[in-house]
Amino acid sequence: MTDKFTYPVAAHLLLIEEGKILMQRRYNTGYQDGNYSVPAGHVEQGETPREGCAREMREEIGINITPVDLTVVHVMHRRTEKDERVDFFLTPSSYTGEIKNKEPDKCDDLQFFPVDELPENTIEYIRAAVANYRNGIFYAEFGW
Repeated sequence: MTDKFTYPVAAHLLLIEEGKILMQRRYNTGYQDGNYSVPAGHVEQGETPREGCAREMREEIGINITPVDLTVVHVMHRRTEKDERVDFFLTPSSYTGEIKNKEPDKCDDLQFFPVDELPENTIEYIRAAVANYRNGIFYAEFGW
């Protein structure tokens, strides 16, 4: 019997306040360094995307979100030259704590940008996901 193909799964937070979206510039990670993304991380085995997103946000930006307060607003099946992935994009109905960069070894800028004026150096699949969310598109395929 052969092993079945499995996808890495990531959870991305779309935190939008007063028309601005929270973005972070990747630094020293070996992937898309110098480019902007939204706060995100891999979902671990045994976690739902909402649980993984809540955990990653505590670790990366210092806010507490109850998993039930996260809503999946976009799903992307994404292909790169190296692999395929499934990305969940979630929005919180509420959170507590103060936003701060808790991983300065992986992120050298964390700030809000107008959602309709993302930084020029935004990672392309992130730009597509934000546009899809804004246009009410729940599912997309990227890189095919």
